[in-house]
Amino acid sequence: MNVIDLFIKILSAPSVTPDDAGLMEFIEEYLSDFEALRVDEGGVKNLFLYKKFSEGEHLCFAGHIDVVPPGDGWRSEPFTPLIKDNKIYARGAQDMKSGVAAFLEAVKRAENFNGTLSILLTSDEEGEAKYGTKIMLEHLKDIGMLPDYAIVAEPTCEDRFGDAIKIGRRGSINGVLKLYGVQGHAAYPQKAKNPIDMIAPILPSIAGVNLDEGDDYFEPSRFVITDIRAGMEVTNVTPGVLKMMFNVRNSTKTDIEDIKAFIESKFKGLDYELQLSQSAKPFVTSPDSKVVKVLDNAIKDVCKGEAKHSTAGGTSDARFMAEYGIKTIEFGTRNDTIHAPNERVSIDEVEGLFDVFSQVIKSF
Repeated sequence: MNVIDLFIKILSAPSVTPDDAGLMEFIEEYLSDFEALRVDEGGVKNLFLYKKFSEGEHLCFAGHIDVVPPGDGWRSEPFTPLIKDNKIYARGAQDMKSGVAAFLEAVKRAENFNGTLSILLTSDEEGEAKYGTKIMLEHLKDIGMLPDYAIVAEPTCEDRFGDAIKIGRRGSINGVLKLYGVQGHAAYPQKAKNPIDMIAPILPSIAGVNLDEGDDYFEPSRFVITDIRAGMEVTNVTPGVLKMMFNVRNSTKTDIEDIKAFIESKFKGLDYELQLSQSAKPFVTSPDSKVVKVLDNAIKDVCKGEAKHSTAGGTSDARFMAEYGIKTIEFGTRNDTIHAPNERVSIDEVEGLFDVFSQVIKSF
């Protein structure tokens, strides 16, 4: 079986979160000469495969086999891979079964490695991720098996294959603010306290505002309002409460306490309630790290070009690995059709990704 045969096999499994559709058992059997650890919880399946070739460092390839629901608008069956014009169409083609197939085949064919090679897979990355990679990492820490380095094969490239790797990710802080006034009759505004009137002069100073200046690795942390609502959808009653929701994709220069202080400075003297939660913490792996340098060189060899170092985009399971001190980066195919109808990837990109990962293993 070559990497494309393996890719088509994996694509054919309808593994919508958290269902693995039998893929974990298949993969464990496919790499039968690797030691296997399973930690399944909350309906989620997690698999860790490893082989110690010799004393040395531990490199892990990580990813997820679950996909989002297909949705409507497909011109072919989303779990029956279609090959057309050198592209393969199926749900999960880019996000991220191409990456999984590439590193599975590269690791399977590895004959030598100066240390330990491993694979970490979960069936719950597209969902809440509560019982996925995080649970497996807790177990690996308990048994002293945490990797030194990790490559997560999420789709990272933008215009061409090989043009970008992620050396970090921004964090994500979610906020809900309730601003309290006094409900009243629209004809007698002086007898009420309208929270819409209260927030109106504040909005220009918070909406879309940068909370820091960013740095060499991160864009500025921006205050993004995602929802504002108040009232009862009638024209003769002014509201008593306004609810505003917001998100901050934060760099390492802004944290929850900074956002709390920012809100306090803007809503000083008003009656409000604030809830903040952090779903992901920011991290960055130094460009001087061994794993970044080795991947950079492999991309140059295979793609004949240099990859920029990025921290853009949303969150991934790389955030969990970084919290354990694992030097983590991400590299995969282009990401122009992820989660969309008719998701697709070129055969050349999948084969190129396999070649890059094979080169990383040889030269690490």
